[in-house]
Amino acid sequence: MELQQRVNAFVKLGEFLSQFTESPKTSDIDTALVAGFKHQLKLAKEHNGWFSKSNLDFALQSWTDCLSEDNLNQWTSNYEFKIKAPKTVAIIMAGNIPLVGFHDFLSVLISGHSVLVKQSSNDKHLLPYLAKYLEFIEPGFKGNIKFTEEKLDGFDGVIATGSNNTARYFEYYFKDQPSIIRKNRNSVAILTGNETDAQLSGLSDDIFRYYGLGCRNVSKLYVPEDYNFDAFFNAVYKWKDIINESKYANNYDYNKAVYIMSEFDMLENGFLMIKEDQSFGSPIATVFYEKYTDLETLKSTLKSEDENIQCIVADGFSTSEIAFGQTQEPKLWDYADNVDTVDFLLTL
Repeated sequence: MELQQRVNAFVKLGEFLSQFTESPKTSDIDTALVAGFKHQLKLAKEHNGWFSKSNLDFALQSWTDCLSEDNLNQWTSNYEFKIKAPKTVAIIMAGNIPLVGFHDFLSVLISGHSVLVKQSSNDKHLLPYLAKYLEFIEPGFKGNIKFTEEKLDGFDGVIATGSNNTARYFEYYFKDQPSIIRKNRNSVAILTGNETDAQLSGLSDDIFRYYGLGCRNVSKLYVPEDYNFDAFFNAVYKWKDIINESKYANNYDYNKAVYIMSEFDMLENGFLMIKEDQSFGSPIATVFYEKYTDLETLKSTLKSEDENIQCIVADGFSTSEIAFGQTQEPKLWDYADNVDTVDFLLTL
């Protein structure tokens, strides 16, 4: 199967996903196939309380946007797809947000390899259906996509995502295989006090989207010594209704009780707590913050913590920064941990 065939198939998959957004790209898709995926969305929501309708909708819209012909052609134009022989690549997926492992799945198949998927139990309904749809529109994929719940076997490389603890296990278990092993990372935002209301509103999306469960969600703020949080709290108020969602509210109540009993200083507004803390990973319904004295010293600090940081949200802080409100809208060429997945796959 040629590269263009693979690209065309994923363009059609994007058109299929658009059926579940406000602006479908086509109307000639079999209604039975659409109904089948709606059922999978229902199962995903029932199985995982964090997969709310709004989060599922956002994920589907994001992948609809990514899987355009222009985006796929721009992405693939950066590489020479001349693999000597197709390999089988195992993917161990996380399940913290809907379809979080889809980019790895896409990368393996677009590279011309076969994929062996071990899904998280938290996100097991959506991808198998999309895989079947791919095989339906492009029979060349048949036999190249497998899912397993058993021990992985018969693969030539692996992409595994997990916590720091599981990553140590992955590194040992896959030590003799070419691999990409991803660990815990968090995202931070640099505030100066000069942010516009629109930027702070975008920051609130970076914090609350997917309930803050993704590695691209901002979990920590860096603020000047004299920073006033009033504008920040005004901007995040648009997310106030998140406290009406039971799983989030339970975490908010629990963490607030822990902080109060421990006599920690914090600020809160009824649905978000902010606490001064040097850690990067904050609990759900909490954002940590740390004060800085000058930006140059902060740059050095963050450079030394590069392995713990996924995204830096800022305006004019560094060349690799992400604009406010854009952390959960990565392009196909924005790779997790800054490790080029396609380059890895093409060198297997």
